[in-house]
This record gives sequence, structure tokens and C-alpha cells, in this order.
Amino acid sequence: MQALQRRALTLAAAVACLLALAACQTPPRSGGDTALAVPSLTARDGVLGRSDRLLVYVPQGEDNYASIAQRFLGSAARDWEIADANPGTPQARSGQPVIVPLKPLNPMGVRSGQYQTIPILCYHRVGQGSGKMTVSTAGFEQQLDWLAANNFKVIRLKDLIGFLEGRQPLPQRSVVLTFDDGYASYYRYAYPLLKKHGFPATVFLYTDFVGAGDALTWPQMQEMTASGLVDIQSHSKTHSNLIERAAGENDAAYAKRMEAEAKVPRDVIEKRLSNEVLTYAYPFGDVNEVVLDALARNRYRLAGTVTPGGNPAWAQPLMLRRTMIYGSHDLEAFKSKLQTLRSFTPSS
Repeated sequence: MQALQRRALTLAAAVACLLALAACQTPPRSGGDTALAVPSLTARDGVLGRSDRLLVYVPQGEDNYASIAQRFLGSAARDWEIADANPGTPQARSGQPVIVPLKPLNPMGVRSGQYQTIPILCYHRVGQGSGKMTVSTAGFEQQLDWLAANNFKVIRLKDLIGFLEGRQPLPQRSVVLTFDDGYASYYRYAYPLLKKHGFPATVFLYTDFVGAGDALTWPQMQEMTASGLVDIQSHSKTHSNLIERAAGENDAAYAKRMEAEAKVPRDVIEKRLSNEVLTYAYPFGDVNEVVLDALARNRYRLAGTVTPGGNPAWAQPLMLRRTMIYGSHDLEAFKSKLQTLRSFTPSS
């Protein structure tokens, strides 16, 4: 009830403010502070008023949040932003005004006493096998089904760039799926299930592995990237532990080797797949300042460890947390890895 009252007051204030602006006939501002070029509309088009930050729209006929987002925000996939701006109204209703945010209302995901975190899940093998790193096909399908049934939004890893820069909000129940090494089992077992749900994922590939008996092939990767769902990114060249030096290796030789571990996979993947490489996963999750410097020189924007936990808007982009998913995890254990909202103070 309180949420509905707050929404009513917010909406009333927004309408009053916007109608006052309209009455004054103040020309709309132009320039860098306008988030989106919105066509000039009149009340008969359903728009009661507007500013550079939001507008108030009265849904017409069969309008829903997706169609409204397509009209005003340029993408039906941004319907969640309108839903977030209208708490207590899960669906658009004909004749009932809604707020349409033209600029992000809460790009950092901070709410009263709480903040949003983005879990990044890390898989290795999917399919047959009994090893710790192998999640069964049935288990993986159960996990994806549960995400879909519980309104999680599987987003692309690159979507975190704007979130971490404080300029782009993400859906409240966002999660990222990643797969390390580049095993062929991903193509045979995981990819068909991801396609079924329309879930995007990132495959972190170490390029020396391609051509081995159990590795993805370039044609398989070309097919997956062409689908628009799979992003092939860098997991180093050799998959060696990057913080361990070879016997007798001096500072200059070590730095040169780390440069190759950052540059070679990026160059190879971009050449073979026409796929921009901006993200990196550290083998074994280990990293030091020399490795971080090499990634920065090679224009990586995000990089992941295997330290479990979620990522708030102030997470360090080259030290993101990723949570391992093992074959021994049942559905309850899987659910426990998906905390997307945390309190600023420890719970009592």
C-alpha cells in the first residue's frame, strides 16, 4: 500500500511539474544534457508533459511497457526501466499515466539501505563426465529453467561497462553466464540450451587450446558468434598461472611474456571471428600488477577472477568477482550463488 501511495505522489508531482513546464511554453533544451532525442508530441499522442529527464505518457489501446519502451527509448528490451519507474504497476493499463525515464533514474542500483550486485557465474564443462568441473546437461537445463521462471535477466558481460562507469542501470535481477577454456562440450550441450532460452553468454578462450581434441573449433565459434548470443573473449594464450615466473625469468622477460598473454589472444580472436575483445578471465583467477598493466595497455575494459560474490557499481573493472558453478551443486546450492541485492549494514 505504501509503495502505491509513493508512486501516486511521485506521478502526481511529475505530471504537475511537466504540465507547468508545458504551460510556460519553455523550449526544450538541446545539447549534451539531453539523454534522448524525443519527437515533438502533443497530448493527443498520449504525452501529458515532458522534460529532458522523463515524460508522462497515457497508454493507448494495446500498449504495454515493451511497446512504450520501443517508442520512446528505442528498444523494447528496455521495458524493465519503465517498470522500475512505476512501482506497484507491473503492467501498463490503457488510460493510466506512466512515467517514462529518458535518463537513467538509478544507474548505480542504490536503494534505501541496499545496493545492487551482479553475479557472474563461471562454468567449465557441460555434459557428460563426473569431474568437479562438469555440470550435467540435465543440471544445467534445470538451472536455466529456474532463472527464466524466476524473472532473472541474463545480460551480456559487456553490459557491465556502463554500469561500472555509473551511467547505465541494469535490471534488478541481472546475472552473467561465462564459460572458461573453450571446451567442445559447450557447443554440443550448453549452446543449444542457451538458444532455447535466448540467453547470452561469454566463452573465455585460451587460444593455444584451439585445435586440441576436446576444444572448440573456429567454425563452431563462428556459428555461435553469428547467432548474436555468444561472445568469444580472452582467457590468455597458454592458460599458465600468470603470477608464476618461469625458472630464471627476470623482470623484463616476465613482463614480455605477460604482454603476449594479453595481446596474442586478443589479436587472434579478433582476426578469426571479427569479434571485438574487451574482456579477459585470469587463468586460476590469479593476477598481479604486471598482468593488470598488460591488460590496460591492450585496451581490456573488464577482467574476471574466480573470487566468489557479486559486483556492485563500484567494483574494480579488472578485478571482477566470478562464482564457480560445480557439478556437485544441486539447485539449492545454485540459487545461493545468485544474490542480487545486498544491505549496506550486516544483517542482525
